Amino acid sequence: MGVARQEPLSVSPVKKAYEQVADQLRELIGSGDLAPAARLPKESALAHEFGVSRATIREALRVLSTQNLIRTTKGAGGGSYVTLPTVDHISQFLQANIGLLSQSSDVSLEDFLEARALVEVPAARLAAQRRSEADLRALHDAIPDKPLSLPTPAQFDHNKLFHVAVVQATGNQLLSIASQPLFSVLQTNLQRSTLGRKFQESINEHHRALAAYIASSDAVGAEEQMREHLDYLRPIYERAWKHRRTAR
Repeated sequence: MGVARQEPLSVSPVKKAYEQVADQLRELIGSGDLAPAARLPKESALAHEFGVSRATIREALRVLSTQNLIRTTKGAGGGSYVTLPTVDHISQFLQANIGLLSQSSDVSLEDFLEARALVEVPAARLAAQRRSEADLRALHDAIPDKPLSLPTPAQFDHNKLFHVAVVQATGNQLLSIASQPLFSVLQTNLQRSTLGRKFQESINEHHRALAAYIASSDAVGAEEQMREHLDYLRPIYERAWKHRRTAR
């Protein structure tokens, strides 16, 4: 009589000890139980509370430090203190990870373009409704008077500054966090492509039109102009994305 085959159990991999410690401390920071500027207990005390080694605590604190959730100082008043990450910190963290994700087959170009449109098209409408004079100056300053002969890092910086200014004009910091990583990853692909002067002239024309709609508080026009702008970029991104994939 044969032995019945046992089906594999439906279990989840157990996290490493330092990851579990980091997760719990992160939850305490997120819930407010550990408030900004609060000093964490010493490593020895944390090790005792969690029932782990000091080396495990140090590794957990290192993880939180890279996420800008704590800062560690030395000296008489040294220790680990809770800090809240800024919009830029979170955006940079997301950009690094989304950039890595773009290298895999799990996320397609269509995913990136769709996500960007879902953020930036409504953002253009809100920008037209909420913009300040400072926002309008930022939009104006981000559009170069004359495009360079070929797109350069400086030219791409202008493009990024313009889109950042549009989203910032909404006054919604979460939109900024969501939009900047998506834009930066897509822009990185374009920087590796050969794009002529005509391309940059077209981009500048689109940006001027969008800035005009925002300045005149035309929410419908701003939204439609942003949609047309992203539609114009789609085939260019598709060529750049395809080139990157075939060049591997």
